[in-house]
Amino acid sequence: MTHRSGSACRRWCAVIVAAVVFPSVAFAQNVRVQKDIVYAKVDGTSLALDLYMPAGVDSPPLVVWIHGGRWMNGDKSDVPTDFVERGIATASLDFRQSKQARFPAMVHDIKAAIRFLRAKASAYGYRADRIAIGGTSSGAHLATLVGVTNGNKALEGNLGDHLGTSSNVQAILSYYGASNLMTILAQSTPYGVGVRKPALEALLGATPDQTRELATLASPVAHVDRSDPPLLLLHGDQDPQMPINQSHEMQGAYEALGLDVFFDVVHGGVHGDGDGEPKFFSKSRNDRAVAFLKRTIGK
Repeated sequence: MTHRSGSACRRWCAVIVAAVVFPSVAFAQNVRVQKDIVYAKVDGTSLALDLYMPAGVDSPPLVVWIHGGRWMNGDKSDVPTDFVERGIATASLDFRQSKQARFPAMVHDIKAAIRFLRAKASAYGYRADRIAIGGTSSGAHLATLVGVTNGNKALEGNLGDHLGTSSNVQAILSYYGASNLMTILAQSTPYGVGVRKPALEALLGATPDQTRELATLASPVAHVDRSDPPLLLLHGDQDPQMPINQSHEMQGAYEALGLDVFFDVVHGGVHGDGDGEPKFFSKSRNDRAVAFLKRTIGK
């Protein structure tokens, strides 16, 4: 799976085998791309998504992708290509970040996007009965939180034109994300504390111990119950800034209830792939992720 940032066209386009949508990234098959689809507006600002549709697949399943960036950076151009190249439609979202609004604004945005995508399924041509959500780093945290809070009124928000439509998802992919904001700093290396403490302060308005109720609301482990969807976790055992225990906590919460979870410990993995040989997005792990999605939402 290729996972890099870049820019592309602002209209419907057909991407042929040799074409490049992201810098140095070529799709392996025809892919239809629609950029900047507005899914909601808030305070006069449009919130948009990019939709990637596989060619030659009728009513493909859909994965909603949440980019990382410490809850304050990044954008929807940071999206993996492997899902759509292997028959799974992919919607990559922009949403309010901590520089614009504190938690739970970004979760309200993501749930509004899911409602929009489900309501517009027939117009765009993907399936909406079963939707997956995934992301990397802070995006994995948000994806997991959205995934385990199906029907949670405090996190649903009231954005968009489709409030009567479900924002539920049926599978979660988490790449090196946080799960418990009350324990993350204690588990972190000194370097990790230096990265995460200011990011958490921007997200919550204070450190987790100073705003315990909000930090708990923002912690996926606090919401796990028997109704939660299947979960695939990936985390590097050498991650210097997001403690691997965050994924162990999520795995433990799922296993305690007998839920469907698989934790792929990436030996030697740090925080993402960088420019070296991919570990998180290697062929074997891409195969596992796609098989997980096809098993859970491709039925």
